[in-house]
Amino acid sequence: MFKPVPVAIGLRYVRAKRRNGFISFISMASILGIALGVIALITTLAVMGGFQREIRDRMLQMAAHATVSGYGEPLADWQHAVRVATADPRVAGAAPYIEKEALISAANNQPAMIRGVVPVEEDKVSVLGEKMVQGKLSELQPGNFNIVLGRELAVWLGVSTGDDVVVTLADFRSTPLGGVQTMKRFKVSGIFEAGYNEYDKGLAVVNMQDLQRVLRMGEGVTGVRLKMHDMDLAFEVARDLATKLQGPYRVSDWSQDNANLFRALKMEKTVMAILLSLIIAMGAFNLVSSQVMLVTDKQADIAILRTLGLTPRQVMQVFMVQGSLIGIIGTVLGVIGGIVLTLNLGSILKGIESVFGVQLLPEDVYYITGLPTDLQASDVSTIAAVALAMAFIATLYPAWRAARTAPAEALRYE
Repeated sequence: MFKPVPVAIGLRYVRAKRRNGFISFISMASILGIALGVIALITTLAVMGGFQREIRDRMLQMAAHATVSGYGEPLADWQHAVRVATADPRVAGAAPYIEKEALISAANNQPAMIRGVVPVEEDKVSVLGEKMVQGKLSELQPGNFNIVLGRELAVWLGVSTGDDVVVTLADFRSTPLGGVQTMKRFKVSGIFEAGYNEYDKGLAVVNMQDLQRVLRMGEGVTGVRLKMHDMDLAFEVARDLATKLQGPYRVSDWSQDNANLFRALKMEKTVMAILLSLIIAMGAFNLVSSQVMLVTDKQADIAILRTLGLTPRQVMQVFMVQGSLIGIIGTVLGVIGGIVLTLNLGSILKGIESVFGVQLLPEDVYYITGLPTDLQASDVSTIAAVALAMAFIATLYPAWRAARTAPAEALRYE
């Protein structure tokens, strides 16, 4: 009763039974097309976001949120750096470390990053102790020259606990006969499995004092690793720490150290979103077709409305309301369907595996055996906005054609 005339007529067109069943079919196809596109886009982005979160979490279990290292030389007074870092309420833990590229040899050779740690301090910045599948991290006692290997690295080298490996470091020392590479035999005391291939195949851990002796670093270390309460503040906190230490230091955080990986994941997610948006565009194209046919079918009604005083602008608004409502219905159904499907995707996956007797993500191939999802409200709202915008744009041309209808010509043969 209190609605504007174009809105009231547009809503009446939606509710009214149409004489042309084909137009109704095309309108329903438009709704379903938009809804399916929204469902596919929400579900796909949630799954991709889930895998990205899983990779990030597994990576950060072993990597520091941020590091402060010496610039061009070892960090000498690391105890002071640790005290300054732990005094910051934003820092959850700090521990010294040494990292050096190395070649590890046994039955085979494999390049890896060798990391020197203080076992009692390592739990403050990583979960390496919890990831041990053989041996214990506490067995890395100074002077024993023990080493802990990633599971894939140990398999590739053909060694297990109790075996010896030769570590050749990317460090030369001068002798009367010339430069000689630094080599040292270590005993495998443990094996860990992080669930992330970069560490399982590319990381070996030793006691920090043992590595200092091999490298002849004295009391120096590569730097200090930091764990934050909020990892998004990692770079800011590390920069503040470097400023307090008053020296030339190199600061990096987890996003910088793995920038290429996260950039690739973001690009993949963006491209997939663009491609799946074509499904929504297809539904919007069907909406254009249905609206054009509706305008043709309603030529007499348009002419009568014009003679009753409706302006071309108001006639245009009538069909824009009618078409936009179709887009709104399709988008709402799509959002509800996408959220419900995403929240129950794990159960659906298990049902498919049970019915067909297959394992879609086998444990012996993939580190991630389930189907992780990360449903973000920002993604859902963006998808809904894009769908509504496409539906609104799709109504412009048919509504413009309706506004150009000449009453006299439309009523000539009625």
